Amino acid sequence: MNSGNSKINNALINLKSIQTADSENSEIELVTEGILRPINGGFEIEYDESETTGYENSTTVITCLGNSFASLTRSGSVSSELVLEIGKKHHCYYETPFGSMMVGIFTKAIENGLTENGGELLLKYTIDVNSTYVSDNEVLLSVEKR
Repeated sequence: MNSGNSKINNALINLKSIQTADSENSEIELVTEGILRPINGGFEIEYDESETTGYENSTTVITCLGNSFASLTRSGSVSSELVLEIGKKHHCYYETPFGSMMVGIFTKAIENGLTENGGELLLKYTIDVNSTYVSDNEVLLSVEKR
């Protein structure tokens, strides 16, 4: 983990990501160990990406504050930061193994059921590039504190 200290993995994370574009779904599931930590007003979930997600050698940190704000920050072999805020569109830098781009993120829903013992987090948002719709996205994280 790139947490800057020697924190031990303390959570089992089940991530399911569904991307819908042109009426076709693409789905990725990842079960991994990571860190769940309380922060001022919310929680952070940190985990290492894998070959399954296409972002191996990268670490992702998801920060969630209530039901109106979340961010996904990826660092390592690829880096990106997505900002999700209910009712607002954010332009974010997004890097993939194939190249980087600026994307528009419009958040439809943040359902935060996280506690110090784990829980679930649902994020629903759309992505556009140059104001052209690309996809609907849904990320569901289930976190079990160990």
